[in-house]
Amino acid sequence: MSQLREADVHAETLRRGEQEGGHSCPAQTCWPCVPVPDALRKTSIGKQNQILSAEIQPYGRFPVVDQGQSFVAGYSDLENRVIRDELPLVIFGDHTRCVKFVDFPFILGADGTKVLKPKEDVFDARFFYYALRSLEIPNRGYNRHFTVLKEKHVPRPEKAEQRKIAAVLGLVQRAIEQQERLIVLTTELKKALLHKLFTEGLRGEPQKQTEIGPVPEGWDVVCLEDAFKTQLGKMLSQKAHVGNDPKHYLRNKNVQWGRIDLSDMLQMDFSEREKEKFLLARGDLLVCEGGEPGRAAIWKGEIQECYYQKALHRLRPRDERITNEFLAYWMAFSFQLQNLYGVAGASSTIAHLPEVQLKTLPIPRPECSEQDEICNVLSQLDRKISLLERKRTTVTVLFRTLLHQLMTAQIRVHDLELSPEET
Repeated sequence: MSQLREADVHAETLRRGEQEGGHSCPAQTCWPCVPVPDALRKTSIGKQNQILSAEIQPYGRFPVVDQGQSFVAGYSDLENRVIRDELPLVIFGDHTRCVKFVDFPFILGADGTKVLKPKEDVFDARFFYYALRSLEIPNRGYNRHFTVLKEKHVPRPEKAEQRKIAAVLGLVQRAIEQQERLIVLTTELKKALLHKLFTEGLRGEPQKQTEIGPVPEGWDVVCLEDAFKTQLGKMLSQKAHVGNDPKHYLRNKNVQWGRIDLSDMLQMDFSEREKEKFLLARGDLLVCEGGEPGRAAIWKGEIQECYYQKALHRLRPRDERITNEFLAYWMAFSFQLQNLYGVAGASSTIAHLPEVQLKTLPIPRPECSEQDEICNVLSQLDRKISLLERKRTTVTVLFRTLLHQLMTAQIRVHDLELSPEET
């Protein structure tokens, strides 16, 4: 499958493919096209197979498939609702535009879930599923979208070609799903390690009970203000504007758990005094005051000159006995996983983390060597997760490009070097 692995995947190709997907019948295709309603046959599936969202359980004998983003919404033991006889089926979310392929017995979620059965003599069911995914359905919010889908056309190559196309796309889709499973497993491993490392440490010491829960006996518990200097960012006002020399600055949304998101940066003026006060230095720890209070990430100097606004705290160690990296991981453990300080987020009675409260937080302080070892273990997992996410992105772009090109016949399956078992 060398051509698949070495496919020339360009952003421009993807952009063009997504635009052309909105045509009633895909532009450039040499396949004959069929209106979506003409591709479907009636089924005996109806309200007798549906259950309400309130009836869906976290556990049960039969999966429930609805229009939501998750493939399976939950489970139920209502055997008389199970769909078995007309599989496989394609599910379309009338509100969400989600498309799902279901080839196992399931129960149907009630709200906005359309069950589609392509005509067997015309379409391979899995190919039809991918053909629907190739269509661009404009987002109308929570309005209905099935009427828009019915105005579309789907390509109709010969069934043998349909099966080959579905096999290729299925191969790439399984690669995406594998990366997603690995990301979930590695993320869960990191959560387990955070708990173990911050309650047991790495030295096998007995534990002691503290105001922040059990920690190793040799660890100190200190007030954050005694270990770190804190500084809120620039207050924004109606007078804030972009002048002749605007500077980038970070907002709350730019600081995610463990990473800085630079995808939506803003600029504004800073006076000379403000530049001196609010300029970020490599290694600064940024902590969110609101939104998800306590969300923290290290600034790694991604932009040469960058500042920050009042929604963020900047933390710098007072001495060498504790590091920003260690505190960043502690914030993830104490705020994201444990809510040790009772600052849960916007739904909490305390929806923000003011500087006066931040300064009084008790934090652990092990020996520097143990801090470094803990950070090294966790940073290795972070690098692994980052690598898996990049791989997922690469394979997802490949899938979208192949989906467009195969559905419009810009490439044919016989153009790809596939072994017999892959087709």
